[in-house]
Amino acid sequence: MAHDFSVRSGRKELLDLPHIPFADIRRNMSELEVINSTLGGHAISIRGFRMLAGNRKKIRITEIGCGGGDNLKALMRYSRRLGIEASVTGIDSNAECIRAAREGWKEGDARWIHADYRKAELEEQPDILFSSLFCHHFTDEELVDMLHWMDAHSGLGWFINDLHRHPMAYHSIRLLTRCFSRSYLVKHDAPLSVLRGFQRQEWLRLLGQAGLEDYMLRWQWAFRWLLVRKKQEGTTDQYV
Repeated sequence: MAHDFSVRSGRKELLDLPHIPFADIRRNMSELEVINSTLGGHAISIRGFRMLAGNRKKIRITEIGCGGGDNLKALMRYSRRLGIEASVTGIDSNAECIRAAREGWKEGDARWIHADYRKAELEEQPDILFSSLFCHHFTDEELVDMLHWMDAHSGLGWFINDLHRHPMAYHSIRLLTRCFSRSYLVKHDAPLSVLRGFQRQEWLRLLGQAGLEDYMLRWQWAFRWLLVRKKQEGTTDQYV
């Protein structure tokens, strides 16, 4: 089947549908953790965190669309190695994802919220808000609202780690998941996620529609974008 990579796909992923059994969700989240670890997704989230955390030794981190919590796990372990006291919160509208995150968490205290991120009750303002492989689930109009929300609810700033829509990325993940995945969700959704991903000009257009100017947008291996906006002291030109 031929695909038009010039535009984002509007097809919904299976994971966006209701009533997916917990066992299937848990396997999906487990395999996504392996993919993020192997293909550098966690390293990108750590890079975004570093750009915002600075030299702080105490920090509050919140992820929207946290899924099984593997990115928060990676950030908690990284913070611990640096002697940073991190408190983490994961928000997801899928109750089974929150259950999988809670059951798989062994990194100390964490707060899990089952809610649409826009309706989540945050006890304190997060220093850092982020999302990973979450934005591509939404329409462009919904994403402009999300950018506004992240800007309004973060203290230090926020970052987004998401997919670059590209034929090589699509065909690579399609073949890898066909050969190695045991999850029908991963086999179906991983290639479709790429088709719902972004190209640079689309991010620039969305950021312009949101009225945001001071940010950093960089391509990352393997076929991802890291978008960072720092709200306090300094500009994105100072990021390393």
